[in-house]
Amino acid sequence: MPEQLEIAQLGNPVLRKRTEGIPVPLRSPHLHLMDNMLFTLKNVNGVGLAAPQVYVSDKLLIIAPAPNDRYPDAPNMDSIIMINPHLKWLSPETEDGWEGCLSIPGLRGIVQRALSVEVSYTDTSGKSNNIRLSGFPARVFQHEYDHLQGMLFIDRVKSTEYLATEKEYIRIVQS
Repeated sequence: MPEQLEIAQLGNPVLRKRTEGIPVPLRSPHLHLMDNMLFTLKNVNGVGLAAPQVYVSDKLLIIAPAPNDRYPDAPNMDSIIMINPHLKWLSPETEDGWEGCLSIPGLRGIVQRALSVEVSYTDTSGKSNNIRLSGFPARVFQHEYDHLQGMLFIDRVKSTEYLATEKEYIRIVQS
């Protein structure tokens, strides 16, 4: 049975470390970690989760956009587990959008991201894949990929003027 993992919070050094690649084929500890990450992600109303957020400095992330309390307008998409993801291409077209982070609860910020990305990664069966993501899923990927580089969304906010508490964010988007 999967277990709920603790989420590392802003200030913990694990969130600022660059991650290490994962050897493939996968071993039982990594498969167990992925099950626990998926379980945790669903329980905390997230749309993505990277291994450093659960205190593991490995190149592993999950994107799982779906409408929830934190992101009611998110598209519904099957979860994708990406092992050793590599960002191959960013579209020149960008868009500003609100982001939050499970590791920085209560804070949102406007971040500029590429509208589309192309990514290569290994899946849980050890197969190499390429995928192109656009819109909200592309934003989620870029946010989680930043975690693998030791970056947080607050590092990408143009100015502190583009930060808001969760309460003010809700007021802004509802007005």
